[in-house]
Amino acid sequence: MSNAAQAYARTAQTTSSPREIEAQALLKAANKLQNAMSNWDKGDTDIDAALLFNRKLWSILLSAVTSDENPQSVEVRQNIANIGTFVMTQTMEMQLNPKPELLKPLIEINCNLAAGLSGRA
Repeated sequence: MSNAAQAYARTAQTTSSPREIEAQALLKAANKLQNAMSNWDKGDTDIDAALLFNRKLWSILLSAVTSDENPQSVEVRQNIANIGTFVMTQTMEMQLNPKPELLKPLIEINCNLAAGLSGRA
């Protein structure tokens, strides 16, 4: 990455709201999962890295949503926690029994949540 691109990335990161950063991270995870699903039959998929990135991201989101300092209503926090539990369960199933179709709900959840965070939903 060029110095200009790195500077732009740092500036974008410091001027983005937490919601925008979360949306970008969810879209990055969805993209990694989509690439793994699209390249499944080619054998050059990096499914483990995509699942690891998504799992780490959702671990952070779950930690934030269960924090006492979280300003969201209990109902919103519970809904996100329920989605996160599904994501973690689906990820574990994918690791135990890899099937490309198991990635689709993970991709859709990340994209839909990102759209909501960025006001596009």
